[in-house]
This record gives sequence, C-alpha cells and structure tokens, in this order.
Amino acid sequence: MRLAHCSDLHLLSHDGARWIDLANKRWIGAMNLLSNRSRHYHVTAFEHMVEDMNAQGVEHVLCTGDVTNLALEQEFKFARQRFDKLAGGPTNVTVIPGNHDAYVAEGIAHFGTIFDDYARGDDGWQWNASDADDDGDDLRWPIVRIRGELALIGVSTSRATPWFTAYGRIGTGQLARLRRVLADPRLAGKVRLVAIHHPPAGKRAESRIRGLRDHAEFAAVIAELGADLVVHGHEHRQMNEVLAGPHGRTVEVHGIPSGTYEHNKPDRTARYRIYEIAGGAVVGNQVRVWNREGSCFIPAPSDAG
Repeated sequence: MRLAHCSDLHLLSHDGARWIDLANKRWIGAMNLLSNRSRHYHVTAFEHMVEDMNAQGVEHVLCTGDVTNLALEQEFKFARQRFDKLAGGPTNVTVIPGNHDAYVAEGIAHFGTIFDDYARGDDGWQWNASDADDDGDDLRWPIVRIRGELALIGVSTSRATPWFTAYGRIGTGQLARLRRVLADPRLAGKVRLVAIHHPPAGKRAESRIRGLRDHAEFAAVIAELGADLVVHGHEHRQMNEVLAGPHGRTVEVHGIPSGTYEHNKPDRTARYRIYEIAGGAVVGNQVRVWNREGSCFIPAPSDAG
C-alpha cells in the first residue's frame, strides 16, 4: 500500500471576506498574510501535488492540518474544492485539523462541517458522551480509519489559543480514548499509524508558545502501548525524532514541511512523503519536492528517509 503524507497547506482564498470577519485574533493573521504568506505559500503547488499523487498510484492521502490560514468559512470551502480533485475521494483521503484551522473558535465548527467526510471515523469507531473526560472535549477524536493493513489513527490538537501563540493540546478525554484504540485487539496485525498536527517529540514539542502542551502524556501512551509510526506537521520542517515504545523498542516520529511553501529556503520547499506499507510494516518511504519551473513534483535530491 502507498500512503502519502502532506501538511500545512495554508490554502489562500479570501474572496467575499469582510473586515468584520477579521476581528479579534484574525487581524494579526490577516496582516501577516498580506505581508508574507501570499508570496510564500502557493495554491499552485498543492494543485501540482494532487496531480502527482494521482499519478504515483497513492492509495491513501493523509493531511495533518493547517489547510487554511485564518479559519474563514470560504477558506475551508476553497480547500475542500481542491481536495475533491484527489482520485481516492473522502474514503481514501484523511484530513485532521491544525492550529490555523482553529484560528478562532468557529473555525473548528467550519472544519467539522466542510471536511466532515474527510475526518470521519469508520463505523464501529465512534465515541459517545460517556467517553468524554474534560471540558470542551470533541468526541470526534481520535478517528480510526482501517484501510487494508493500515490502521490510521487521527488525533486532534487543534484549539483556539490566545494571541501570539500556536500551541496544541490533546486533552485528557482524547488521550484516554487513544489508549483504548491502541490497545484494541481489532488492530492486531495492522500498521498503527498515529497522525497529529503538533510535533509530539523533540525540543519543539516542549515549547510553551507553539508546542504540544501534553506531549509528555502522549509519550506515556506510546511508551505503554506502542505504535508503528507517528507523523505530524506544524513546524514546516522535515523532522525525525523517536519516542520510547514498550519492551525497549522505539517509535519513529516524522515531520513533513509545508506542502505549498516556496521562497528562499530550498530545504523547506513544498514537499510530501510517500510511505510503502507491506507485510504488516512500513518498509520504505520517499520524499517528493515541488519543481516550480517544471510545474511538477520530483524525487527530493537528498531524501532524509
């Protein structure tokens, strides 16, 4: 099976936006957008990525958040139109939210409505009110989607946060449910891949400004029950860390840069990663990078793996 992982697309569209829509925290993002993001993040890159994924025989696509910039309703609709061009459709494309998708609280509702069928767990993997443990607990998460020998587990860290911050939090209720998922005998023999937006390992996870507030609690769940791979976005960098797993094993944690960035840092030029899954294991991966002049994606010249 071929699984593609992308993240942090920041798809830009503000047609029909009113200044009142940018009230509160949004005006900061709007000013940043006008000065930087519109020049550095390119919708065209994602359109070329979609074409490449369709041509590469990818069987499932995973996006780990930040499909928008300011969590405006029209941004989500604009992004949804582009995701709909992926050959696999919502059944074989999974999208989880990032911090920009919760730039203000109503963004969470917009994501839940507009990307509902891209972020819906399989039948038999839904949660109910008795599974909630903390205030504001969104019982959609974690989602579980089983595709052949892959068990894709999507965790949300998407929260509306104060000005000048971009941190994430999983929450006690979702962590308890994640523990139940990873221990579930229905996943025996499956490749358990955990998808999350904020990095859960390494120094960047520890940042109080933009890290994962409960990264230690997440690490404790992985140490107890394990996983085959954890992937994330958020930092716009290609990152490789490890978390301790059970029985002295380690779990690899991979971060991928933005799927639409292109400016003056070649190592951060838009890219995505394809994982090869076979025989109950992740057996290889390759990174593909945007070639703007060629209007296509090509193998990265120095694939860190």
